[in-house]
Amino acid sequence: MAANSSFRVPIGTAMTSLPSTSSPATGRSAALAGIGFMLMAVFLFALNSAVGKWLVAKYPVGEFMLIRSSFTLLFLAPFVWRAGRAAFADAPRPGLQVLRVVLSALEVAMFFWAVSYLPLADTTTFYLAGPIYVTALSVLLLRERVGWRRWTAVLVGFTGVVIALRPSSSSFTLPALIALAGSVTYALVMITTRMLRQTNDIMLMTTYFIGAVAFGVATVPFGWVAPSAYDLLCLAGVGLSNIMAQFCVIRSLKLASASVVVPYQYTLIVWSVVFGWLMFAELPDGYTVAGAAIIVVAGLYIFWREQARARRDPAIAPPP
Repeated sequence: MAANSSFRVPIGTAMTSLPSTSSPATGRSAALAGIGFMLMAVFLFALNSAVGKWLVAKYPVGEFMLIRSSFTLLFLAPFVWRAGRAAFADAPRPGLQVLRVVLSALEVAMFFWAVSYLPLADTTTFYLAGPIYVTALSVLLLRERVGWRRWTAVLVGFTGVVIALRPSSSSFTLPALIALAGSVTYALVMITTRMLRQTNDIMLMTTYFIGAVAFGVATVPFGWVAPSAYDLLCLAGVGLSNIMAQFCVIRSLKLASASVVVPYQYTLIVWSVVFGWLMFAELPDGYTVAGAAIIVVAGLYIFWREQARARRDPAIAPPP
């Protein structure tokens, strides 16, 4: 989850940073509606991850990404047409745009590869640490200043990651390390998206899925399983619900301020536990629960510190 206005393409997901295009509406009813849209978005993202875990048990990750993202691009086509050629031709910093696409494809691939071996809640827990990595990496990559309070929260968050990994040499499995690497890559995606915040929203969303399609095409020669009609329908449903989730996030941030709705993104771990239990008979152990709790608390503290700094001095507010 991004630490400010955000958008996740799963995810895995993702919610990468996406600027809101209008000022938040005011009033209690608008805030409640914004919270409702954010909760719906998180539910859809968790459902997509769960269905994706079920599908990658039968199909190669690259094939899954290819078909799912192709359906998503098909549903996005009317919005791309409406945005016009200028939205893509005038995109700033083309080199960084390409880097973001590559990182996005790798992050999604690592998420679904890891989740095919790990419980859904475990993989989600690692990815919850994304905003913590963003804070740490922003010092090097964005030249942002981070005070001792946020550094303390970063260290606490890292402690949560270590606990979730389980403090035992035998528990540092390859899938867990892939999930950890994927969460760091997700943080890099959020940072590059911050750096490209002047880019048209449709451009950011479309190129994300184009990268996933390209990754899938590149991996097709290494394995292909003919999908059944029912599974194709599921893949189409995942593509459609992805678009619905993006709409819900953007609508949420237009109805209410980020400080109101962003904390509700952490309900993702709750839905991951629920879907993991209902669909795969998975229940998180004590290490995962403790690690997730620590990561969530650290992430919320970092978010609230950034909001407080932005209120005190808008000039140092983190980019959207």
